[in-house]
Amino acid sequence: MRVAVGQLCSSSNITKNLRIVLKLLNLAHVNNSRILFLPEATDYLSKNAEHSYKLSNQTNSQFLTPLLKNIKELNGNTYVSIGLHLPSKTSEKVRNLQILINPNGEIIKEYQKIHLFDVEVENGPILKESNSVEAGTKIEEPVEIDGFKIGLGICYDIRFPEMSIKLREMDADILTFPSAFTTKTGEAHWELLSRSRAIDCQSFIINAAQCGEHNVTDGENNTNNTNNTNNKETVRISYGESIIVNPWGNILTKAKKYNDELEKDEEGNYYEIKFADLNYQDIETIRKNMPLLKHRRVDIYK
Repeated sequence: MRVAVGQLCSSSNITKNLRIVLKLLNLAHVNNSRILFLPEATDYLSKNAEHSYKLSNQTNSQFLTPLLKNIKELNGNTYVSIGLHLPSKTSEKVRNLQILINPNGEIIKEYQKIHLFDVEVENGPILKESNSVEAGTKIEEPVEIDGFKIGLGICYDIRFPEMSIKLREMDADILTFPSAFTTKTGEAHWELLSRSRAIDCQSFIINAAQCGEHNVTDGENNTNNTNNTNNKETVRISYGESIIVNPWGNILTKAKKYNDELEKDEEGNYYEIKFADLNYQDIETIRKNMPLLKHRRVDIYK
């Protein structure tokens, strides 16, 4: 099964982010990819909690609905996994979601991020995701596509091996963690975590990532102001290096990271796509030769 991992640098301009996503979707389609994986927060990055909640109320009409329409009209065979925000139903916070969309433009699975990134990185940013995000409470059942069962997580979830092992126990063959890692944590742990979870779970890992400087302004999501470069505020830089790892821990492909030369299109936007062909026999062989799940001593540790 051929898969694609798309990388971009989302801003607060929801309609511009959608245009970039549609370009990545077309590239995945013409390259016969069965699934396109896109990063966390593909719809927008915001200044603060209030700004995020405001933008989340625009995601459905300005981003998700037209995305579903375009996927359906493409009349192809490509599924899309994408990270985005929708408003909470109970508070003025947002739900940080990974949703899986079928080629008919229908949402077939929704996962809400469980582990929230409340961290003060030494010589790095102070990030408190719980100020703006409502934590999820459920690990979702993996979704089967062409014989592969796909388990869903988001970004910080990858640091908690218990969650990945639980998805493996639920028969996941692919684990995916759409992400927006900081540069400091990315340099230290991104590849290491991706390979570790692949080895722990004897599964493919597909992690799409945000990459580069994210500039946000209150009016950027207005299509009449998309060329206004005044009053920009850089809120953070994301590490990038979207990655696909096989069940033995070998890297099949990876994209550029923030300090590489990032090529931009004619509109000045950076995006990148990488492909890999997954063979289910790789999973079967590795799990047969080293049956980790069977060897776990759950009678001793839980």
